[in-house]
Amino acid sequence: MKKQIKRFRARTLAGVIAMAFVANAWAVDPFTVRDIRVEGLQRVEPGTVFASLPFRVGDQYNDDKGSAAIRALFGLGLFKDVRLEVSGDVLVVIVEERPTVADVDFTGSKEFDKDTLKKALRDIGLTEGRPYDQALADRAEQELKRQYINRSLYGAEVVTTITPIERNRVNLSFAVTEGEPARIKDIRVVGNKAFSESTLRGLFDLDTGGFLSWYTKSDRYARNKLNADLEALRSYYLQRGYLEFRIDSTQVAISPDKQDITITVNVTEGERYLVTGVKLEGNYLNKDEEFKSLVTIKPGEPYNADHVAETTKAFSDYFGNFGYAFAQVEIRPEIDRVNNRVAFVVIAEPSRRAYVRRINVAGNNRTRDEVVRREFRQFESSWYDGDKIKLSRDRVDRLGYFKEVNVETADVAGAPDQVDLNVNVVEKPTGSLQLSAGFSNADRLGLGFSIKQENAFGSGNYLGVEVNTSKYNRTLAFNTINPYFT
Repeated sequence: MKKQIKRFRARTLAGVIAMAFVANAWAVDPFTVRDIRVEGLQRVEPGTVFASLPFRVGDQYNDDKGSAAIRALFGLGLFKDVRLEVSGDVLVVIVEERPTVADVDFTGSKEFDKDTLKKALRDIGLTEGRPYDQALADRAEQELKRQYINRSLYGAEVVTTITPIERNRVNLSFAVTEGEPARIKDIRVVGNKAFSESTLRGLFDLDTGGFLSWYTKSDRYARNKLNADLEALRSYYLQRGYLEFRIDSTQVAISPDKQDITITVNVTEGERYLVTGVKLEGNYLNKDEEFKSLVTIKPGEPYNADHVAETTKAFSDYFGNFGYAFAQVEIRPEIDRVNNRVAFVVIAEPSRRAYVRRINVAGNNRTRDEVVRREFRQFESSWYDGDKIKLSRDRVDRLGYFKEVNVETADVAGAPDQVDLNVNVVEKPTGSLQLSAGFSNADRLGLGFSIKQENAFGSGNYLGVEVNTSKYNRTLAFNTINPYFT
């Protein structure tokens, strides 16, 4: 035993001495760099390498700067090997580039189309033309599995094949074995007393399967679907007086064969509260009675969270009609847990009055700005008016040129009494094309053609052309309508 210890000590000492010699062999005395050469580049520009080096020609070089240069070049993610060599006072940077992804393909995928999977991989940085490394391929496998798990395909397997091709490129192929989807076997709600479990389960879009489950896929678990169902459950209680209702926890258990899922929702109902009254506090612009008429919370009725939200919105909108775009409205409950009663205090602070500095229109790639602006009844440099803004938004929507019309209020930096209105629209097709053909003994063959554009050239004007070539009803017509012609 003692001999073995002595041998170990002797070998350790020899190793330390060898490491010292190696360190001295690699150490470089500081010198002034006369030139820098880069070798091994294929697709990466030399400027990318030079920009990452912590020294330039004419600078003093030492080992610390060399280590920093290697770390910086590896940090680019473009190289799998980087070496520095010194030839006199010339520094040679030798690199080996990572292969580039030439193509990404999928086999065995039925649940998703290839474009959807490619987009998922693009979001994590794997796409054609990007440098390849094994860590990125591993992340890609995990991302693909996550996509399938979101569709209840917990048994999905992904195998990656890397095929090197010419010019330091690789093809990636992901072979997917989807397996059978896991089905929801049971949904349990624990802690409910006021409502039956079957009533609460009926609020969920998720279920244990039925006649149309093959189409609706309602028996497939998805986290976003469960979150929506939990929100529906919470709203159900809050609309019926259960002010302190809460969802304590949610457990999702999957069977060992990854085919059956059990969902358990644990809730605490709390007591049912009745509203005893509503009072106003704060500044209501001497219009207290008008604001009281907007209150939808009714004394004597069970607490209803929707009525609280409606009252808050109504107050904020009404303040906006008088130019107070930044009004703060808070509804504070005063809870009597002994008698299961609740009173509400509506606290309002109109803050400062604001006017509209500028109206910005975005998303109208074809429609001219003036077509949108002429529908606005809220003007720039005028007091903010919530009613006029809503009317303006409705008028733009009624044009029929847009799928979506949204108006957002944005603060103006450095101007606390000003706001900008950002009008965001999504255009839709507004033209139609018709072709027709007919035959009769009198007219023989007749052809018809018409083209109509409700928003011709983005001007907001109607333009139509109709042609009919029948023998007795030959027509050539041009129509145009300017809705603002005077």
